[in-house]
Amino acid sequence: MPLLEINKEECTGCGACVDACPFGALQLVDNVATVDDQCTACGACLDVCPVDALSLPERPTVEASGLAAYQGVWVWVEQFKGEAASISWEMMGQGRKLADQRKSTLTACVLGHNVEHIAKEAVAFGADRVFWVDDPSLAAYRTQSYAAALVSLVQQYKPEIFLLGASSRGRDLAGSVATELYTGLTADCTGLDIDADTNLLRQTRPAFGGNIMATIICPNYRPQMSTVRHRVFEMPTPDGNRKGQIVSIKPALSEAQIATRVVDFLVEQGQINLADAKIIVSGGRGVGGPEGFGPIKELAEVLGGAVGSSRAAVDAGWIPYAHQVGQTGRTVRPDLYIACGISGAVQHLAGMGTARVIVAINKDPEAPIFSVAHYGIVGDLFQVVPALTAQLKKKLQK
Repeated sequence: MPLLEINKEECTGCGACVDACPFGALQLVDNVATVDDQCTACGACLDVCPVDALSLPERPTVEASGLAAYQGVWVWVEQFKGEAASISWEMMGQGRKLADQRKSTLTACVLGHNVEHIAKEAVAFGADRVFWVDDPSLAAYRTQSYAAALVSLVQQYKPEIFLLGASSRGRDLAGSVATELYTGLTADCTGLDIDADTNLLRQTRPAFGGNIMATIICPNYRPQMSTVRHRVFEMPTPDGNRKGQIVSIKPALSEAQIATRVVDFLVEQGQINLADAKIIVSGGRGVGGPEGFGPIKELAEVLGGAVGSSRAAVDAGWIPYAHQVGQTGRTVRPDLYIACGISGAVQHLAGMGTARVIVAINKDPEAPIFSVAHYGIVGDLFQVVPALTAQLKKKLQK
């Protein structure tokens, strides 16, 4: 539903707003301006209307005195078929740090069916309190039922900070919840911290295609919401002896109130999963073309690892985007990362810099990748990689 309001009695049909709209959301119908769902409430049309027939409703800000009512850090624990997503435990680890900085509590939100074991896991991973919403209607993820449950909880218990993993479900759910709560949401964060002066959540993410890092705050709305990429934060070690409160909550919607039904799940075969890979062999501009990934793939296969790439190789069309490592691709945390023909642009380094061991292979001895590599080989990757593969085959008896 568009936010722009049009006073049809005042509108003269001059068309100035139609020309000013950058999204094509305004048209003239019967000599009166109309707006559709393409409207983003950017306000570009307001100043050009000669009769002030256009307006945007006031956003319901939270008064400064009311901000104090919002306390604590929350994390949504994503699960699929009764198994928690590892990205959620990464969020719990960072959520624990933020809660300690704010001297407040950490709450986990566990939604699903027959998922009490996940609620107990959440306590082990650092939660002081768990909101456990268990119902057959929540067995499979559906935006409407999950968003309604979280919105209801937020409105009742008022968290200061709410974190969700930037998975496909997390991105979908976070946008729906933030829209309903009329609060800010920073997507795909690569860093979170508490500002020492204002106590606001500093949310850092790549912007302008990864060319700059933007730090965003949300001073006037609550909760402060962020989605965070997989492997950005280290997964904490669970403590089975931790004690926490598990609160059973009824779902906000009954099955009859939910508009959608889950028919089936189709799992695509052969999908690359860089985020969980322990070993990644990546190629960059230096591979020279699609065929240049042949030696890269062979080495990855011998090591039982995954194939990654730099943005340059993806932009050139040499390999699909699913393989891209970096700020605008996947953030990874493997045990071993072998970078072949990758110069080491800052955007790429930000995506793979947390690897336990980094091996760089590049003809240029001054390539920035060597500044972060634990081991470096200066040489032609088309000579080095096949030789390395041959030796590993002998060593591993493959």
